[in-house]
Amino acid sequence: MKHTKFILGAAAAAFFIFGCRNNSAPREIVRLATTTSVQDTGLLDVLTDVFRKDGKYTLQSIAVGSGQAMQLGKTGEADILWVHSPDDEKQFVAEGYGTGRTTFLHNDFVILGPDADPAGIKSEKKAADAFKKIAAAKALFVSRADKSGTHKKELKIWAAAKVKPAKEAYLEAGQGMSGTLSIANEKDAYVLSDRSTYLSMKNNIGLVIVSEGDDALINRYSLILVNTAKFPKVNAGGARAFFDFMLSKPAREIIENYGREKYGQQLFFYDYQSK
Repeated sequence: MKHTKFILGAAAAAFFIFGCRNNSAPREIVRLATTTSVQDTGLLDVLTDVFRKDGKYTLQSIAVGSGQAMQLGKTGEADILWVHSPDDEKQFVAEGYGTGRTTFLHNDFVILGPDADPAGIKSEKKAADAFKKIAAAKALFVSRADKSGTHKKELKIWAAAKVKPAKEAYLEAGQGMSGTLSIANEKDAYVLSDRSTYLSMKNNIGLVIVSEGDDALINRYSLILVNTAKFPKVNAGGARAFFDFMLSKPAREIIENYGREKYGQQLFFYDYQSK
């Protein structure tokens, strides 16, 4: 637990320092804790540039797993969250740490592996059945193991499969999505990834999609405002400004078109009905 607190404290410190480096204009800082997938794909940078154009706010963002993002929210070290771990999000709000939780976009998860597919899962339509075969074959599986939304989804699939992988065939990366994919690629292993990060790295790794399309693999993202009743010093106005921006038509157009030119397909799908 002490180790976890140290990591989060260091992350928050780096978060603050990085966000203030180029803050020469008298702008208010909005602290966003978000997931690695929106950063790894480049989407966050595009949205940040547009949000800054009003001249009032500087978006100070840190990309970590959803679990760590919510931990930053629980200590008042973020003003707004952009996360993708529904059960944890509901608990976060129920415990009074957040308000206004709004699910606004989705992509999906895919199971990646070597093209040779030693576990023989390419024919499986259900993620749980694919995991069963991976476990039965004792094929190496790399887990993010970082309490992120992706990690929580992986654990749900193992639970649905009612199997546990052999210890020697299960590698805990403890990293974000891009780092975990790099390790899985080096080890020629299976891994669960959000499709967007995979597409952004596809040309640099040899892993291929071996299972996809199961409804259990839908990956939904939400915005949550950190509760000012618990943390009066959070930038409520700035958080609301970013919240409203993300639910606006301009943000929707960016999200719906992002990835088409560079990756050949849309990376995220917008669910909120913008006004």
